[in-house]
Amino acid sequence: MKILYGVQGTGNGHITRAMEIIPYLQQKGEVDILVSGIQSDIELPFEVKYRFNGLSFIFGKKGGVDYWKTFVKMNSMKLLKEIKKIDVKAYDLIISDFEPVTCWAALKAKKVCIGLSNQVVTMHPLAPKPKKMDVIGKLVLQNYAPTTYNYGFHFKRLDGTVFTPIIRKEVRQLIPTNDGHYTVYLPSYDDKQIIKQLHKLDTVKWQVFSKHNKEAIHLDNITIVPIQADLFLKSLASAKGVLCNAGFGTPSEALFLKKKVMVIPMKKQIEQFCNAEMLKEMGVAVIKKLNGDNLPKIQKWLEDDTIVTVDYPDNTEEIVNLITENHAGDKKIDTQHESTNYNLFQ
Repeated sequence: MKILYGVQGTGNGHITRAMEIIPYLQQKGEVDILVSGIQSDIELPFEVKYRFNGLSFIFGKKGGVDYWKTFVKMNSMKLLKEIKKIDVKAYDLIISDFEPVTCWAALKAKKVCIGLSNQVVTMHPLAPKPKKMDVIGKLVLQNYAPTTYNYGFHFKRLDGTVFTPIIRKEVRQLIPTNDGHYTVYLPSYDDKQIIKQLHKLDTVKWQVFSKHNKEAIHLDNITIVPIQADLFLKSLASAKGVLCNAGFGTPSEALFLKKKVMVIPMKKQIEQFCNAEMLKEMGVAVIKKLNGDNLPKIQKWLEDDTIVTVDYPDNTEEIVNLITENHAGDKKIDTQHESTNYNLFQ
């Protein structure tokens, strides 16, 4: 069996999840890997057959995605050429972790494409959603990487197609301790803004991992460190708590390691606001932005030692088995799926 596996390269969560999924896919057949996006700090330890620019979102410095830089980096003609480069007809199974080139190539060829990501769960009928939905953000989310069938991940299991997070082996093998510091990963914020606010909370030490700085900075109770996988894991394992965006990978790993967590959803990122709703339901602290008005809430969180308990078993093999059993050899999209938005839970 020939398998095409497309992985989103914006952020690190998709890459770390792929590290766990790929070995199980390789037990099922010959796997070609496609990665698109330019914002990941981690490299896959596998041969990547296709490496594309794709439709990569660029992190800003004010709490969200920088849409202007994203637009400037976008090259629609190049994207079309990338889509045409893939002979999807050669594959018996096509899977996409929110990777658009794979999805659009499959759609163009009318081939079945399986969505396997946390993003596809956002619109699931059982998933909590914010009271106010960003209409444009919802449209982007539903059409960015169109798929035929979806299997996804959330912070708790919802049904037979929505699983708990895949926790990478490096994290499962960590022995959690508490050295008293707080680990911070807010890639959508400028380091100066982070320092300005956290400097006022000087009763604790903050270890900030930065996408915007290439050198370590030590400033009283704050250390700014360029992102390094080993250092981040060491900091995460020994932290008292974690302050991060409401993405998926970091909050999942922090909860798994029994750390108290506070999240800040990225501006105009609908999936992060949906994530924040689920986390809030579970008892995780949520604030809207990192500013002076929210410092009292952060201080209250620092004083509260409540830890949200989760059960995240290693279910990677179960998921891969389910997808291959249900969809290996799927050839064409039927007329029912052609009439939909390809955002189905079946």
